[in-house]
Amino acid sequence: MDLGSLLWLITIIMCGAFLYISWKVRGDATSSFSSYAIGGGSFPLYLIFFTQFATIMGVGNFIGHAGKGYQIGLPHLAFILGEQGSKIIFALFFAGLAGRFTYNTIAEMIDDLFVKDKITRAIAGLLASLIMIAWVGGQGKAFGNIFNIVTGADPIPIILLFSAVFILYTTLGGIYSVVWTDLLQGVLVVIFGTIFYIYAFSPVNWSFAVLGERLAAVGKAELWTLSGIPAMSLITKFVTGCVGILAAQIYWQRCFAAKDSRTARNGLLWSGIIAIVMVILTALVGLVILTMNQDLKPDDAMPWFMMNYVPAGISAMIFALILAAGMSSADSNLNSAAILVVNDLIKPFKPNATDKELVQYATIFTVILGIFAALAAIYASSIIGLFSKAYAMAGGGLVPLLLVGLLWKKKPDEDFKMGKKNSNITPWGARVGLIAGSILTQVNALGPNRVLIALVISAVLIVIVSNLTKNQVITDNAEA
Repeated sequence: MDLGSLLWLITIIMCGAFLYISWKVRGDATSSFSSYAIGGGSFPLYLIFFTQFATIMGVGNFIGHAGKGYQIGLPHLAFILGEQGSKIIFALFFAGLAGRFTYNTIAEMIDDLFVKDKITRAIAGLLASLIMIAWVGGQGKAFGNIFNIVTGADPIPIILLFSAVFILYTTLGGIYSVVWTDLLQGVLVVIFGTIFYIYAFSPVNWSFAVLGERLAAVGKAELWTLSGIPAMSLITKFVTGCVGILAAQIYWQRCFAAKDSRTARNGLLWSGIIAIVMVILTALVGLVILTMNQDLKPDDAMPWFMMNYVPAGISAMIFALILAAGMSSADSNLNSAAILVVNDLIKPFKPNATDKELVQYATIFTVILGIFAALAAIYASSIIGLFSKAYAMAGGGLVPLLLVGLLWKKKPDEDFKMGKKNSNITPWGARVGLIAGSILTQVNALGPNRVLIALVISAVLIVIVSNLTKNQVITDNAEA
């Protein structure tokens, strides 16, 4: 059986398994909106660990980061350290806090603890959903690239096909579908990922010294050094990756879904440690591929490697790894995006909606956002480029608000408690900070450090505007 046929066979078998799991858990998921969104805050450590790990190790990490490693070499590690290292930062400083609460979204937490303003909650929910939509689109785009290289199929129908599968099984089972399919997918990623890295570094004899020598031999020695790269450029890459993850609903949602704060912290900490090692290795595999072929498009590097170097059986295993990782990230992010829209853009303005109605809204928006993500995948120029833009916009608005809210307490000696505001931030301070931070990250005139500039300006505006409006009550938008 040729590689193309193996890819289709694996796709059919694995998608069938995921759909079966989703069908089996649909009853638990649809019993209430809290169950659909966070499983009622009851998941144990093994489910939290594997759903975090499988979600982190999306297809973008195997295709996109390999492509960026192929394209820009070691400097890309700064972005990886920010993107993946931020999960460890999150686990150490935020997961324990989040695990104490049973909010459905990060926007709901910000609203309840800091602001008590429906407009702020809606803006925060919208920004947070951008990361989720970009991730779903990135998975579809990567699958399109793989099938295009290996089978010659038009990538657009492939993107639409996988998007339809993402939508179907996420709609069926909500967060229950996500965590149980992630358990299977996470185990596959651990096993197949280990085998993959052992095989992928064999062309350079499993030696970084040999890799550096061979890059020099093909005229790419500059990709094996950080010298000559401005320090601020590396810092910006790190911060861009970091702030996007700190604003990502999927990580907050898993913490809210954990049975306690210790489970939330440990699940994210260990998944983050393993993921950062694997993603760095993936970027280095991109450089291994560069020593073999210097004429590829970055996102085509990994598919070419599978098609032209790896035996069909090993390639099929790698594809199963990528498929499991991609499906896991897609379902997690699609579910998170739909929960954000319903919980923060609909529920506050329709407070009398029943659980049944909210679950129905969530399934509807899973379909709508899945279609939107598919379109983003079709028109995006690159996988990591799609992620970076979303990270910057969401992080630029949400992270300053989150940090200022946590640090600028109205009663510094009191812990945060659900249902009780304990922050000096006002609704107008939050609104201005969110909008300014997200917009400024996209202003090219601010130069390569625009993300850092946006974060600082957003934080300053939150404090200034809050002080100017601290005696103003927004009665039409404030929540009871």
